[in-house]
This record gives sequence, C-alpha cells and structure tokens, in this order.
Amino acid sequence: MTTAAPGRTLAARRWLILGLIIGAGVLNYVDRQIIAVLKPVIEADLHWSDIDYGRLASLFQLAAAAGYLVTGRIVDRLGVKWANPLGVAAWSLAALAHGWARSFLQFALARMALGATESMGTPSSIKTIASLFSPAQRATAIGISNGATNIGAILTPLFIPAVAIAWGWRGAFIGVGVLGLVWTLGWIAATAGLPSDAAPAVEAPGAGDVGGTILKDRRTWAIAGAKALSDQVWWLLLFWTPDFLHREFGLGLKDLGPPLAAIYSCAAAGSLLAGVISTRLLRMGYGVGRVRKGAMLACALLAMTAPLALTLHDEWMAVGVIGLVLAAHQGFSVNLFALVADIVPREAVGRVTSLGSLCGNLAGMGIVYAAGLILADGAGYGPILAVVAVSYLLAVGWIQLLLPKLVPVAASA
Repeated sequence: MTTAAPGRTLAARRWLILGLIIGAGVLNYVDRQIIAVLKPVIEADLHWSDIDYGRLASLFQLAAAAGYLVTGRIVDRLGVKWANPLGVAAWSLAALAHGWARSFLQFALARMALGATESMGTPSSIKTIASLFSPAQRATAIGISNGATNIGAILTPLFIPAVAIAWGWRGAFIGVGVLGLVWTLGWIAATAGLPSDAAPAVEAPGAGDVGGTILKDRRTWAIAGAKALSDQVWWLLLFWTPDFLHREFGLGLKDLGPPLAAIYSCAAAGSLLAGVISTRLLRMGYGVGRVRKGAMLACALLAMTAPLALTLHDEWMAVGVIGLVLAAHQGFSVNLFALVADIVPREAVGRVTSLGSLCGNLAGMGIVYAAGLILADGAGYGPILAVVAVSYLLAVGWIQLLLPKLVPVAASA
C-alpha cells in the first residue's frame, strides 16, 4: 500500500487502518476465547469431558495450522486491502455456525472452520504494519496492535457471561459473528479509493516461495522455532486459565470476569511497554540484534515465574503471576514479529509469518491436548506450568543458535 497509494491519502488513513486492524484482532480474540469462558455452560449442555474440551482445542489448533499452509500465500497475493476483509468475514461466518451446533461433531466442525479462517489474521496484520510503518516505528505499532487486541481477551470474560445469561451461549456466538460482518463493511468503506496492493501473478525472483526460498532460509526456521516454543504457552493459558482458576480457587462463571480481565490487561501492558521500549532503544542507536534479543531474553526470564501460581493461596496473587507471564509473552511476541519485518524481505513477510504461526499452532495443538490428558490423569497443573517456565528461554536459545548475528533486510539487500 505504501508504494501503490498516493502518499497523502495513505498518511491520512494510516492510523485509521491500524485502528481497524486492532478491531479485527479484538474480534479474533473474542471468537477464539469465548469457548474457554463458557466452557462450564457448554459442557453441561453438550455433555463434554476434560478430554473432549482438550480435543476441541487441539482440533482448533490443527485447523489453524492447516490454514497457515495457504493463508500466507493468499495474503501476499491479494495484498492487505483485500486479505483483511476476506479473513474477518470468513471467520465471522464460522463463529455464527457455533450457535447452531447440536452435537460434539457439529461443534468440532465449527471450531475447525474458525481455526482455519482465523489463520488469515496474523499474516494480514503483520504485513499491513510492515507496509505502513518504518522499521523504527514497527515495534511500537505492533505493540499497540498486540496490546489493544488484548481488549478482546479482557472484554470476553467481562461481557460474554452476561450475554450468555441473557441470550444463551448460542446467542453469544451469533452476536460476535455479526460484529465481524459489520467490521468487514467498515474496512471496505475505509479503504475505498486506495489502489490494490495485490502481488502480480508471477512473482519476482527471490520473493520467497513456500517449498523454495523461504524453506531454505535460516531466518525462516529461527522464527518458526521461536514461534512454536512461545506460542504454545499462549494457547495453553488462553484455553486453560479459566479452568485453572476454577479448579484451584473454586471460581465460577460469574466470578471469572475480573481475574481474567486483570490477566489480559497485564498482557496488553506488556505488549505496549515492549513496543515503546524497543522503539526508544533503536532510536538511541542500539542495533536491531541487541534490542530484539535482549528484549526477548528479559521476557523469557520473567516467564520463569509461572510455577509460583501453584504455591499461592490467594487467587489474586496467582492472577498477578499469570498476568506477569502473559505480559512477558506479549513482550516476546512483539519483538519476534518486529524481527520478521526487520530481517525478511517484504514480499515474503506474509508467508514467513504464516509458516511461523503454523508451527506455533501445531505446538499449541499438542500442549492443549496434553494438558487435558495430564489433568484427567490427576497430575494437576505442576507439569504444565513447568513447561511454561522454560519455553521462552529455549526460544531465545534457538534464535541465537540459528541467527547469531541479525542483519536487517535493508542492509542485506
């Protein structure tokens, strides 16, 4: 969009477009988290077990992983002008379908459709920000975007229970689906008159094709491995934190709202803070490698506090620990996504982001299902939180192993 649209028009709409990207992220989180908040109600209605819930979470991740095999190419080919509304409209229709599910199979199919279509969200948003903002501004823009999209995770436990009590859990799913379709119309109106940024049918050599250039690139696998190790924690806590608070502290559906809102407020704060600090350090003259790796290492050390949540007897102290871990995750994620834009050619950003998210979803699929088995076996949350504690340090080590020196794409070009 930066190359196709007139400079003045794009500059005038840049923050409006970022605001819409944030709105899409909010809807994305509401759509995926609503099942965790309404788990006790839905499982009573449809007669689920912990293993069934873990299976649903894994099927969601599996479908998202499968979607990432193609959505990166779709985003790079269509461009952000059309990829964004296509993704939001598709996953909103999938959200609507949950409201008519009458069996485990029907609900599972709706979850898989949601996972596959929501895989458009991450590559679309990162490519949009990479197109709209300079390297020095990207971390801040991604931090704002990641932090603000946590509004979805904050609003879901605060408002969805009330909607479910008034209209039933089916009405809650239908309502958020309709909001997504309204967003789609808003995006089309906001981008009217901006030329399409779709890629040509035949790409330039070196553009980075899946199965070709990007799969032979160490940068791709450094990002993919770090995404797998870090994203598994996010998916684990997204799906199982309400259950953790219910099991360990006896919180019911009406009690979960404030603690979950506090946890995801911490996550939002971590995202915003990481973006601002990284941008400030880059402007002070520190190198990209030093800033990105240093920030991710600091976040990894903070995440090591996760097992403390099991040793505390006060629910709000445990909430504080989980909030700190998710703040660390978001800080790590902001710098990892900024790293993609820093070191990957722009024409391949969508596909590299998509491949990284594919690996993250596969890892998330495995851990959310394994958590159900561990809990069903009576082992509790100890082994689960131990995995959380070491995942980010392993991710930093993986990046250092494959990319001991980070070279920004402009310099490498």
